[in-house]
Amino acid sequence: MVLVPARNEEVGVFTSLESLSAQSHRPDLIIVVVNNSTDRTEEFARQFADDANTPPTVVLNFANNPHKKAGALNYGLDWLRQSVGGRLNGRVGHVLVMDADTELHTKFIERARNVIASDPELGGVSAACLGRTDLWRNPWQRFLLGMQIIEYGRAANARYRRDVHTMSGAGSFYRAEALQGLLDWRGEVFWEDHRNLVEDYETTLALKESGWKVTANQLCIAYTDLMPTLRELIQQRERWSRGTVDTLRGRGWTKFTWHSIVTLILGLLGFVYILGWGTTQVVLAAKYGISHKSLFLLLISFWIIYPALRVRNLGWKAMLVEALLIPELVYTVVRAYWLVSSIVKSYVTRVSAWK
Repeated sequence: MVLVPARNEEVGVFTSLESLSAQSHRPDLIIVVVNNSTDRTEEFARQFADDANTPPTVVLNFANNPHKKAGALNYGLDWLRQSVGGRLNGRVGHVLVMDADTELHTKFIERARNVIASDPELGGVSAACLGRTDLWRNPWQRFLLGMQIIEYGRAANARYRRDVHTMSGAGSFYRAEALQGLLDWRGEVFWEDHRNLVEDYETTLALKESGWKVTANQLCIAYTDLMPTLRELIQQRERWSRGTVDTLRGRGWTKFTWHSIVTLILGLLGFVYILGWGTTQVVLAAKYGISHKSLFLLLISFWIIYPALRVRNLGWKAMLVEALLIPELVYTVVRAYWLVSSIVKSYVTRVSAWK
């Protein structure tokens, strides 16, 4: 079964659904939950559903959804649960959740099924997300999108391990038994609260807290849209980062959150190091030369080689961009801004309600 929440996704929803139709292991049922949309998302989803060559598809219109993506997902799960007799386990094997602006690799479902079957304690398999776009219109936009592609590729490499930080909202493959366990435990899978900005991360923690393991796999690939402007990028990342900080503050230091808290702190220290000491050394080296700074030469060599090697799977262009240092330094400034602003907003502002 597949759940696809869609809000004002007329541009990408048909492509996303076609990627499900093209799966080597086609889904038994696709449930599209159109929520609070003001465009033609529902119309395009129904065109797909009416095609006899596509998998069975149900389009639900949830017009007054006050709980963002979490509300849409729970609405679809409730419909599915009622249609199979009230409980998911025993009647449903797996539930795939994917965004309506995402396209899955043709073997995503087949591979995710194999991964989750390899360990009965696995509650979910997360996608490895890669950016998809060639729609840049100017050098600045090309830089911005290119750095996001590198960022996604680097993050995907880091996700190929058990106990991942968060299941990806773009594509996550759940064992139905695990989702039913959350329903039995707290009455809903995805936490319905307007303050919940990262339903995927909160659900990941809930799965771990209820005894399930989660993982990611490098062959379960989801191609997702990138942000074409700096404003949209910062808005997206502030929501992700602020939501993560809010969730960590709510749960505190536990065996499931300590790693994220430490990673957040180390990230801040890394920004201070790179933007403080590192930038100062670059300026001094440009002014006075570096012939006598053996330590600085060693660090520069590391900054060139290590970042380039981390993105070698993306090709030589990505490696060259990382080796040049300056593009990554500029993007680091942007990352530092949204991380610091997200932490500040978590403590001093409230999350507004949304429909």
